[in-house]
Amino acid sequence: MGVTTVDEVRTELAELEDPKVRAVNERHGDDHGVKLGPLRAIAKRLGKRHELARELWATGDSAARLLAVLICRPKEFDQAELDAMLRAARTPKVQDWLVANVVRKSPHAEALRRCWHADPDSVVASAGWALTTDRIGRSPGGLDLPGLLDEIEQRMRDAPERLQWAMNGCLARIGIEHAEHRARAIDIGRRLGVLADYPTPPGCTSPYAPTWITEVVRRREHG
Repeated sequence: MGVTTVDEVRTELAELEDPKVRAVNERHGDDHGVKLGPLRAIAKRLGKRHELARELWATGDSAARLLAVLICRPKEFDQAELDAMLRAARTPKVQDWLVANVVRKSPHAEALRRCWHADPDSVVASAGWALTTDRIGRSPGGLDLPGLLDEIEQRMRDAPERLQWAMNGCLARIGIEHAEHRARAIDIGRRLGVLADYPTPPGCTSPYAPTWITEVVRRREHG
């Protein structure tokens, strides 16, 4: 018989808690000790269970919230709910999954992108920038790309870490996807120097925007 209640799910998540996993996650600002593979396996077994997802989210537990993101139906949340959920999602993994797996698939994604972009809370603003970055790659029509580059140029160097990362991702995406803005994007990245010294493992692409843009474009052009 499958798991059906929030208490049963939380018991199962508690049994998967690993102190070593928690220690690693805490170094990145997260606060759970459940490996993502087993978490996804639970989600696959449960299927889409929107009311259960709501109950799991309401617990405030990060592992439960990650599972909620995987089993909810994004289109069933209204705009106010999603706004409140993002503002309650204070750890990076929960925020990232919520934006990528729920908000992005919601009919309210564009309204929230506009609302969050200039929010005084830098964590909320980073979600707005993440949605903008997604649009640049999928449907950039109507976006003011030169204006975004102006804003990045003025604000990214001194932005809080989460917002800085989101702006940097937007800068790179503009340079990668839009050849007419590539030179300026690379120049901005070089002058600001954000993430220029970020340690990058062998075989991975640096998050430093000039390197990131150049490498992805090279791969696309030469295979």
